Formats: sequence, structure tokens, C-alpha cells
Amino acid sequence: MRATANNGGYRDRRSMKHVLDNVHGYIYLDPLFLQFIDTEQFQRLRDLKQLGLTHMVYPGAAHSRFEHSLGVYWLAGEAVNKVNFYQGQELGIEEFDRNTVKLAGLLHDIGHGPFSHMFEREFLPRVLDGYEWSHEDMSLKMIDYIVDKHCIDIDSAILKTAKEMILASSEHGPQKSMTEKHFLYDIVANGRTEIDVDKFDYIVRDSRACGIGSGFQFERLMETMRVMDDEICYRANEYLTLHKLFATRADLHRTVYTHPKVKAIELMVVDALCYANADLGIAASIQKPSEFWKLDDSILKWIETSDSDSPSLKEAKNLIQRIRKRDLYQYCNQFSVPKDKLENFKDITPQDIICSQKSGGVTLKEEDVAVSTVKIDLTHGRMNPLERINFFKDYDSSEKFRIPDDRISHLLPRFFQDRIVRVYAKKPELVEAVAEAFENYQVKTYGCKAQVHATPDKKKARKQLEYQYQTDRQ
Repeated sequence: MRATANNGGYRDRRSMKHVLDNVHGYIYLDPLFLQFIDTEQFQRLRDLKQLGLTHMVYPGAAHSRFEHSLGVYWLAGEAVNKVNFYQGQELGIEEFDRNTVKLAGLLHDIGHGPFSHMFEREFLPRVLDGYEWSHEDMSLKMIDYIVDKHCIDIDSAILKTAKEMILASSEHGPQKSMTEKHFLYDIVANGRTEIDVDKFDYIVRDSRACGIGSGFQFERLMETMRVMDDEICYRANEYLTLHKLFATRADLHRTVYTHPKVKAIELMVVDALCYANADLGIAASIQKPSEFWKLDDSILKWIETSDSDSPSLKEAKNLIQRIRKRDLYQYCNQFSVPKDKLENFKDITPQDIICSQKSGGVTLKEEDVAVSTVKIDLTHGRMNPLERINFFKDYDSSEKFRIPDDRISHLLPRFFQDRIVRVYAKKPELVEAVAEAFENYQVKTYGCKAQVHATPDKKKARKQLEYQYQTDRQ
């Protein structure tokens, strides 16, 4: 038998390839999409770890954006197939729709920089003086570059619409060229409710890779979703499943993506890239897709093994070697910004910390301190994301409605955002001084110490002893 069945009809297996994915099982790749996959620009995603530097704390988190992109491609197709299976006659799903959504899923991260979101959120703003750049916008440029360079034969309408879908969750997304079936724009990057197959894939994939487990089941949502008034809606009895989606994502941010040691390593890598930028033109690569695709996680190895006499590259190299030896910036302490201060909160800088130092002892300098501010929410800032979702009673019902959370459970949260401020000492012998200045800052700003407990004395003493030992050896 040469054909394989799916919810969209039959496909000739002679022209398809399949791969075995550790999350979704067999993924089938059609010739249209293989034109993109079998390019050096898409294969570059193998050299971008999905979770950036997280593997240095969670060793299993070594999966790549290549795997994730194939996963989103597959789930995007499955989502369209599900809708088509149950509502195809009503909605008029066509092959054009299926191919467009799958292409958007496949290429949504093609413009991603190295080290996950650190590249665009931490490194570029520092070296380009606050310049705003997004990997979604870069994805569109990369798509055009790939099509031109490899002479890919594709319907221009599919390409245009797929690019619109990639930007669908962006604040400045383009106007939709499709005059109907706008629900298709919500499958890969959902700007309306934030429920999309991108999250379905990375929540399950990242949880599995890090070994932390996940009770979230996207399959339930895929099976029960329904299009009503050109919008994807969900059965009312799936309210808690949707809450678990957002809560699991927040837990991943808290325990994995923003782990204190992960952030320490990120801070060091940002400093290293800033030192190396002038010599290597790292930031300049974002201007040309022909240069950008050459940039991946291997930039650290290039810096580390460089024989250049450049003082800046030597500083970058020293920082990377410190990471290899686990001589990290030292986490001193953290506090969660009080709820009543969140609305007017401004990022805290190293200057704020050193200005809070009392006289006597070590005199801190701005370059001795690193501050990381972590924002964790349920995708909708301080608001409940489930307030934006429309539900339906059952499949006989034609009415959609919102559900106040107090109608479901009194155990659900009443607040939906945290901002956590962490401070690090760049040298181990400065842990005590930085920790004390951090405490002084809290008292001066909030009238009390907002941190849970003081920095352990053992940590301060241990770091001083380690520094003395290393100094004696030298």
C-alpha cells in the first residue's frame, strides 16, 4: 500500500519522509516542507539548543530548536486535521489552509538567535543601546532569504499567509490577508488567548528533557476544541486543563528557564558576548540573513579557542573558561517585588545596589555586581489569561461564553504575576558586601527586608575561603 490516511485525506508515501520524534512519535514530512528542511539555514536549528544554557544546570535539556520546529509543524497539521474532521464541511478547510498553517509551524523559529531568548532580550539591547529586535521578524527575513537562495517553488499566497501567522501574536502583526477562517491564525502563535501548538510542544518537550514531569495533556484540548464564530473555543469542563497549561508554563519559567544558576551563566555569557562583539561583529549579523544564519551556539567555542591577541576577546575567553570551571557569578539573594509596588516597578541596576552600601569594609564598584529581574506570569501580565477564552457547554450548544474563575474553584490564584529581583557578586570574595548592600536597598526602598532570609553565613565564608585558596595557589 503506497498511501497513508490522515484526517485531511490520503497522501502518497513515495514522496514523503518520516522521522521518529521522542514526543509525538512518527512525524511525516511532505515534499513542500522538505524543500525548507533540507537547507543549511533550517539545519542550523540543530545547533541552537531549545533552552539555551539551561543544559549546564539540567544536563538533559540538550534538545534543539530543530526538534521543536518539527514538533510544532506536526501539531499544527494535526490541529487543522482535527478541526477538519469534526467541522470540515461547515468551515470549508482546504489543502491551502493545511499547508499554510504547517509551514508557519515549521518556520516560526527559523530566525531565532543563539542561547534561547537571551540573545534578543539581554545581549542585543546592551550592545545596540536598547534597540528592539525580535526573532519573529527575523524569521520572516530568513524565509524570504531561503526561498530566494534555494529557488523554492511555492505558492506566494501560502508564503505570505504563513508569515502573517508567525507574527499573529506580535503587538505589531500585519493585517490578515485571509478575509475568513481567522481561527487558523490562532493555531501556531495565538495572539487572542495565547493557547497554541507552540506551547503544547515546548511544555511537554522541555518538561520531559529536564526530567521534571508534567501533568498537562494537550491532547485533551486538541480533541475537544471547536471553532465558533471564527474563534477556537473549548468545552467548559476543560477550564482546569487550560489553567494547567498556563500554570505549567509558569512553573517551567520558575524552576527551569530562570533557575538562579542558569541566570548566573546567562549573565556571564552576555558579558562575554559584549566583550567579543566589536571583534566578531556578532550584533551586526542581524542586519543580513546571509550572515545571521551562520550564528549559532558554537560562538562560545569559537571565542574559547581563539588565539587572538585582542584584549576584549581575552576578557570574553576568561569568562567562558570560568563557566567551564564552574567559577560562576555568585547568587547572593533575591526578593519578590511586593504586589502593591508592581505597577510602578522599575528595573533595579547595579548602580542602585552599590549606592546602598554603607561605609566601611569593601567598596563595591558597578562592575562587581550583576542584577537579574525575572518576570513570571500566566501570559497575560497581572491579569487572568482564562478571562480571554470563550467556552461552550456541549456540542449541541451554539452559545459561547466566558467563565469567571470563582465559578470553578476557590483554590485558583487571585494574582497572576511575579517579579523576582536577584543579585549576584561577580567575584566570590564580594558575596558578603553585595548581600549587605542588597539588604540595605530593600530597607531603603520598601521599609523592610523583602527577601525570605539573609544570605547564609556559610555561603559568604565558603566563597572567601575558595578565593583565598585560589590566590594562594597562584
